[in-house]
Amino acid sequence: MTHPIELIIDEPAPGSFVWRLLETDTDGAHPTVLRCAFDPVESYELALASGQRALRSEMRAHGTTTEVH
Repeated sequence: MTHPIELIIDEPAPGSFVWRLLETDTDGAHPTVLRCAFDPVESYELALASGQRALRSEMRAHGTTTEVH
């Protein structure tokens, strides 16, 4: 059984964006950080693209074949 993973984009400082992958239990509660960006990037779009790549990597590692939209 796998737990839901959520991709979050934060802006901790103006113009500085970071992504995090949060894994929750099957009820969607108790989130823990699964992976996160090493360094911030200058746009939301760049953070989103990088976070989506990390999410796909996690899905491949766990044998999940569902496509990310």
